[in-house]
Amino acid sequence: MSKKITKREFIKYSLYSTCGAVLGLSSLDLLASGAGKLFRAPAQGPQDLWKWSKEAAFYIQTPRGMKCLICPTECSEISEIKYGTCRTRIASGNKLYTIAYGNPCAVHVDPIEKKPLYHFLPTTTAFSIATAGCNLACLNCQNWTISQSSPKDTQNSDLMPDKVVEECLNSKCRSIAYTYSDPVAYYEYAYDTAKLARDKGIKNVLVSAGYIYERPLRELCKYFDAATIDIKSFSEDIYAMLNGAKLKPVLEALKIMKQEGLWLEISNLVVPSWTDDMEMIKRMCGWFVENDFAGNPFHFLRFQPQYKLTNLPPTPASTLEKARDIALGAGMKFVYIGNVPGEGETTFCPKCKKTLIDRRGFQILANNIVNSRCKFCQEPIPGVWQ
Repeated sequence: MSKKITKREFIKYSLYSTCGAVLGLSSLDLLASGAGKLFRAPAQGPQDLWKWSKEAAFYIQTPRGMKCLICPTECSEISEIKYGTCRTRIASGNKLYTIAYGNPCAVHVDPIEKKPLYHFLPTTTAFSIATAGCNLACLNCQNWTISQSSPKDTQNSDLMPDKVVEECLNSKCRSIAYTYSDPVAYYEYAYDTAKLARDKGIKNVLVSAGYIYERPLRELCKYFDAATIDIKSFSEDIYAMLNGAKLKPVLEALKIMKQEGLWLEISNLVVPSWTDDMEMIKRMCGWFVENDFAGNPFHFLRFQPQYKLTNLPPTPASTLEKARDIALGAGMKFVYIGNVPGEGETTFCPKCKKTLIDRRGFQILANNIVNSRCKFCQEPIPGVWQ
């Protein structure tokens, strides 16, 4: 819950914290027709550090400070002057708090295909939210301006969980997507919002790197319907150097989400000279087939040079096409190429090979899936279609 602070605490936190004002209209543009109103909130000053807080989930007190137990990073010396790696957690007294609660820095209405989710409620829209912060430190981050920031430093909107649900309904969205940064960093906000949304019949979508421990993940899965997980590579060394994380916990998280019944789609950003090794991609696809993910869509995404890898070129289309061929050859049934127009956007029937969903960007031109089956040969097509 929110915590009021004393005058002394206010002065102390004012020395090192500044909170953002609200998002301007251009940054908070709701993209879909019929979308809800734009969100405005009173400007946030230093006194609001605790206004947007709630006691954190999954932590313990240690002699060195608070230790967070949500993700494998296990930040263990969080104090009143030292944040966790995700920049959203701080201690006060003998408790750990999140300051990423009800203060998103990004709010949009997106096509569900943008997440990317190609086999989950096609043509619908998702009410998409994010706070600043992330528990990874990817050199190739495409949203680094918010993921590598703290909620105390971004321009934020006043949008508590009940308000998110209300605006989702006003916008006529079928789902809420927790996205852009990583929902693991704003776990409590995502959890509480998803719980309220479930009661209103709204679907919940997790867009994440999947870097989370089993216990908090299973709790989260109780209220989520789908997830798109970005696997960064299939190498522990690359995960450490490129992302500041580990591969094994992500693979375990994927298994847990499948056990819990979430609809899963997996993405992989192919970064030149880092993750474009075709032998590694072959091993990765082999793991997915061996672990019963052959029917889950796999998205190879094109890298654009941003953040700390501006010296690299965009991923060549030929590299993505080769990766797709390898995945199909390994036994993956639905393999897509993102950020490059062409055949890689299309859903084909794995049996009769006819076109099932014809896409152009985030638009669907034709849909030949009827009652979750191929209209031509009646092959069952995995997904959530209605």
